[in-house]
Amino acid sequence: MKFELTFTDGAKSQFMALKKAKDKVGIFKAVCKTLAFMEADLRHPSLQTHEFSSLKGPNNEKVFESYVQNRTPCAYRLFWYYGPERQQITVASIVPHP
Repeated sequence: MKFELTFTDGAKSQFMALKKAKDKVGIFKAVCKTLAFMEADLRHPSLQTHEFSSLKGPNNEKVFESYVQNRTPCAYRLFWYYGPERQQITVASIVPHP
């Protein structure tokens, strides 16, 4: 199932900051690859998507975590939730693993 991605204001600014940071080119490419996998197939094995139960979306939605990096100190993660429309995903945050 294909999904349309939307971004919160915070996720947009995190994405743009990664794009502009000369020392984070590899992380930015990995984020773009992860976003492409999410659009096409949320069950892609490299995403290792799972519910992140300690967070909720703005309307009490379940929040999920998908891997951008693995086996890396402070590996980046994408936090997202379904909606606001059908077949949409809202990316809430793009951050190093908490």
